Amino acid sequence: MVKPIFARNNQKLMNKIYACFLSLLAFTGIAFSQNDPAAKKVLDAVGAKVKASKGITASCMLTSFTSKGKPTGTQTLSLQMKGEKYLINQGKTEIICDGSDIYRFDGEKTITKSSVDENSQTLSPQKLLAGSYDKDFTYQLVSSKGAFYEIEMKPMDNRKNFQKVNLFIDKSKNTFSKARILDKSNNVTEFKISNFNLNASLPDSKFIFNKGKYPKDVEILD
Repeated sequence: MVKPIFARNNQKLMNKIYACFLSLLAFTGIAFSQNDPAAKKVLDAVGAKVKASKGITASCMLTSFTSKGKPTGTQTLSLQMKGEKYLINQGKTEIICDGSDIYRFDGEKTITKSSVDENSQTLSPQKLLAGSYDKDFTYQLVSSKGAFYEIEMKPMDNRKNFQKVNLFIDKSKNTFSKARILDKSNNVTEFKISNFNLNASLPDSKFIFNKGKYPKDVEILD
């Protein structure tokens, strides 16, 4: 039995979850321009629904593959999001953003704190839902067969740690179904969404960091 790669290192797990979730969230809110008009139409429709939502919840499955297509691990994740705030859970690990600061709990005894501003170079919902990231990608509609649109996006900055992201959008619901991320080593991370709810009622208190709910000896690094 292949051991999930995520179980080997909690910090790597958190980084992987964070990058993949924010990649997906980013693309739901971008206001694209000066690129494939067909892709822009599809993405604008998805973005409009996300921006209009007062609360979002989703269940997700994150699966990694080697460059040769061999699966290396699968994790089930959950997302709760309200405006610029979000909460991501995977087992004991957690990422919480209160709109100003981001806290990443590794599931053991360490919480890493950083500000939203410090993460300005990442694919953050705060930055992207404001529509300020559209100049960093080229994109095109590569398929409209069947029940999904497939849109391929490539970063203009070759310093990014991935080559491209392929998005799969449900035609009937105008929502994301799946994302496939190809990294610089040709490894693939596939990100599938289920139970996507754009009408969730989420209290603001859910996104407030509370040290008391973590182990007493937890260390906060910032």
